[in-house]
Amino acid sequence: MTTSVETTAPVRPGTPAWRALLARIAEGAEQREQDEQGPYEVIGWLKEAGFTRLRLPVEEGGAGLSLRELFAAVIDLAEADANAAHVVRAHLWFVEQQLDSPDPEAQARGFELLRSGAVVGNGFSEQGRKDVGLHFDTAFTPDPSGSGFRLNGEKFYSTGTLYADYTQIWAAAPNGRIAGVVVPVDREGVTVVDDWDGFGQRLTGTGTTRLDDVRVEDHEIFDLGLPVDSEQPPSHHGAFLQLYLQALTAGVLRSVRNDAVGLVRRRARTFSHAASAPHEDRQVLQVVGQIDADAFAAEAIVLAAADAVQAAADSVSGGIPDETLAAKAQLAAAQAKVAIDRFSYATAAALFDVGGASATQRRYNLDRHWRNVRTISTHNPAHLKAAAVGDHRVNGAAFPANAYF
Repeated sequence: MTTSVETTAPVRPGTPAWRALLARIAEGAEQREQDEQGPYEVIGWLKEAGFTRLRLPVEEGGAGLSLRELFAAVIDLAEADANAAHVVRAHLWFVEQQLDSPDPEAQARGFELLRSGAVVGNGFSEQGRKDVGLHFDTAFTPDPSGSGFRLNGEKFYSTGTLYADYTQIWAAAPNGRIAGVVVPVDREGVTVVDDWDGFGQRLTGTGTTRLDDVRVEDHEIFDLGLPVDSEQPPSHHGAFLQLYLQALTAGVLRSVRNDAVGLVRRRARTFSHAASAPHEDRQVLQVVGQIDADAFAAEAIVLAAADAVQAAADSVSGGIPDETLAAKAQLAAAQAKVAIDRFSYATAAALFDVGGASATQRRYNLDRHWRNVRTISTHNPAHLKAAAVGDHRVNGAAFPANAYF
């Protein structure tokens, strides 16, 4: 199913071509939400523009961006279309995995897949009774033929897989271990269902992936790793994934600001007791200014935290980062979420303080911003992150090994 694209240099953020791409994406974003039309075409544009290869080294067909530059690009994309930016989150994590791979042959295969233009989706989380984290009902079992495996189970929150060429599945493996595999979404036994029914981020394909006796070759299995309940090695990947969500929120808040400005500029009517026309009303302008400041703050927080994740990434040796720097990356990502969650909901809701009742009409779809940031924030509870930060500061406690605390 892989759609091969010519490996040309990616469009670099900040260039006229980049701005034109974002404008093209933004032009139809609101209508796609209204019509519940998935951003299939947008993902194609991103592939053609090389967005999916921004972090790859230049010699591997990428742009060689730093993590700070990548997160700035994600914020740009989320401003244009929050759904499309969320769709590629798992893919960009896959890129990070390839960059850190200690196995040259596996890394070469990963780079080749990325150069082909393929998009990789996500099959990690499950709905069930087991704790969130590395506890799976989905499982690899030895194939009766004596070689390879069979993969069976069901994943939910499969963000991006609906639009992807491949999906990365994590599951229980023999001897109490965890393994991963990247399989084409059109492989026999793989079924991707568009059944995500969240009230926000509605076009991200965050629904079900079913795996029915999927054949997996021995060479496709990777990261048989440590037993599930053993101590996990230091990692900055959880911090990357978590900070990515805050980048989405920062982009949404920019879009809130844009809509606030547009709403005030086009309003002709005002209240009889208002001081002046909406575009001259100091109280209305104050609300717009506060929204703008919050959007600025969210972006600044994300980019500052990205530097901590970059430091950990730069320290990777043999696939594992420096333990202290990995902890600092976890801390920064947690701090970013706790801080941004404290104001993002209110900022998105403040959009209605610059308009009258007409701003609540469905045809304007302005409630999408609050729904989107609130949905993004539910990936992990802010109170657990705040408690972990406090425990770290007061008692020197280490952060949980996975990103789901």
